[in-house]
Amino acid sequence: MKTNDGRQLSPEAQEALRKRVVSAIRDEGMQQVEAIRVFGVGRTSIHNWLKAVRTGGRNVLKAGKRGRPPRSRLTGVQAATIVTLIEDRCPDQLKLPFALWTRQAVADLIERRYGLSLSVWTIGRYLKRWGFTPQKPLRRAYERDPKAVQQWLKRQYPGIRRLALKNKAEIHWGDEMGMRSDHQAGRSYGRKGHTPVIPGTGQRFGCNLISTVTGRGRLAFMVFRERFAAPVMIRFLRRLLRQVDRTIFLILDSHPVHLSRAVDRWVAKQKGRIQLFFLPGYSPDLNPDEYLNPDVKTNAVGRQRPEDRPQMLRQIRSYLRSTQRRPEKVKSYFNHNSVRYAAL
Repeated sequence: MKTNDGRQLSPEAQEALRKRVVSAIRDEGMQQVEAIRVFGVGRTSIHNWLKAVRTGGRNVLKAGKRGRPPRSRLTGVQAATIVTLIEDRCPDQLKLPFALWTRQAVADLIERRYGLSLSVWTIGRYLKRWGFTPQKPLRRAYERDPKAVQQWLKRQYPGIRRLALKNKAEIHWGDEMGMRSDHQAGRSYGRKGHTPVIPGTGQRFGCNLISTVTGRGRLAFMVFRERFAAPVMIRFLRRLLRQVDRTIFLILDSHPVHLSRAVDRWVAKQKGRIQLFFLPGYSPDLNPDEYLNPDVKTNAVGRQRPEDRPQMLRQIRSYLRSTQRRPEKVKSYFNHNSVRYAAL
């Protein structure tokens, strides 16, 4: 005998069905086999209803509230502790067998700390409620000194800004990067199970870029083929001085070329027209010019598929020139949380 699926009924209809079946069997003497045929319910369901009535009376047949319990199994203090640990620590620092915070890693942390066994789906709902989303993590060097970063943010850079205002100088943020012809960016639709194939040259070639950006939307750049060394840096600085008619405060990372004696001697000969300042070590996230780099790699190289180096150079220069004509786009590099302190 095929039975109906009572789970599709409303809670009120389920309650009425349970009461009718129990009343027919207990009050009217109907056999369970007959009740199965008449009401279209399963033998196990009837057995459970009758057992529940014998134990707790007919009130147990009333419809209950559906869904998950409204209260979290974690207390407010426990939830706050888990959130703090996720934000401040990596799983391996807490002796968990994970490198990244996944739902399973959070579940293991909760079970280890509070003895609660929660499914990954429940953990996913908790994480969403707490404001966490799955993201590609940034890589940060162990050698980074948090105290030096705080000193830069609270003392050094504000001092540089005050000095720039006093001397009517323009603050530039500089960086370099290398680009390869085989860099791939973006996605393309294809049939499920059949990865799209994009034709491109099998040759590998590349070039390098040195650039500066300012909070007012100015972009200066130089694309070059040779290895980055002091003569290249000096050549770019000469260009920069020709393009800017004000004193330049240039903020860089501690690349050996930036700190070289040749660059230092050249800067000293410029009689204050340009001054160099240096970010804390291993802190690329503090440099707004770092956000130009993925923009160029993605849009000028990764999506263009150059056939040879001359074409690659033309595409990069063309993209950078168009970016120079869009100061609002350059300013947008300063909108990221880690470099918002440098925005004007």
